[in-house]
Amino acid sequence: MNKFKYYFILSITTLSLFSCSKNEDPIPVTPPRAYSVQYPTDLNDIEQYLKTYYITVSADFDATISKIPEGGSQISIWDQKIYQLKNRIVRLHAVDYKVYYLVLREGVGESPTNTDGVLAAYKGEYLQQVTTAGVTNLTATFFEEIKFPETFLSLNATITGWSEIFPQFKTGNYTSNPDNGKITYTDFGAGVLFIPSGLGYYATGTEGIPSYAPLVFSFKLHEILRFDSDGDGVLNYLEDINKDKYAYDFRNTFLHPTTPSVNADDTDGDGIPNYKDIDDDGDGFTTKAEIAAGTDYLNKNEHP
Repeated sequence: MNKFKYYFILSITTLSLFSCSKNEDPIPVTPPRAYSVQYPTDLNDIEQYLKTYYITVSADFDATISKIPEGGSQISIWDQKIYQLKNRIVRLHAVDYKVYYLVLREGVGESPTNTDGVLAAYKGEYLQQVTTAGVTNLTATFFEEIKFPETFLSLNATITGWSEIFPQFKTGNYTSNPDNGKITYTDFGAGVLFIPSGLGYYATGTEGIPSYAPLVFSFKLHEILRFDSDGDGVLNYLEDINKDKYAYDFRNTFLHPTTPSVNADDTDGDGIPNYKDIDDDGDGFTTKAEIAAGTDYLNKNEHP
């Protein structure tokens, strides 16, 4: 599960190397590419993948994606009409990322917000242009699969590609066998994510994944776990004031170099989104205390 810890690139530290020779040149350190420079390459690779690979889906929504062989008659993911190929624009690093996702089934239950936890089965691959004998081809390489998840993953701690797309899907239903405790999931949301490297592991890479690699995940959303990040007694999804299933902390200027003039999920306008703010209305009384007293914790003119 450690593949989904979010990595922030805060700085590049140059190591000083000591040796007997004072005149030895330092080893050069290559700085990470600018996000705006890398993104067009990622988008090109993802769209090439969508146009040259096809998908088959089992009755239980297990997705298998394969390359269309030369002369093959299979219909590409890009051209097929059975499953809707959508995209969402994600503004991060001063880049407007287009994140494609394929809806195999939306689900019938509740959607997570981008600050909740998800219990999801998934399979991951990374994309890479590989040159062999002077010929360059786009390849997809498997790196991990979790068929029977046991741990909820916080979308606050996963790669951004997950937290931006999972809210577009819903959970389903489940039954538990009292004899053996086996849980069976039905009607769950299922899809495929196509993630630019800037919303994945970017320059750092991770175990089994090279740097600057776009990612492809097929997944099934089984359950969600509602969090209360600020411990004020109000679950995060209830602090999503505009009900769009997304809440952002724009104080992080690395992710958000340009901040909006108004954050719909920050009631008192202090720069702290409600799901992280212990005093949502900025009246000097904690939200928790106002709830206990029965006052409106979003109205600064009402006090305990």
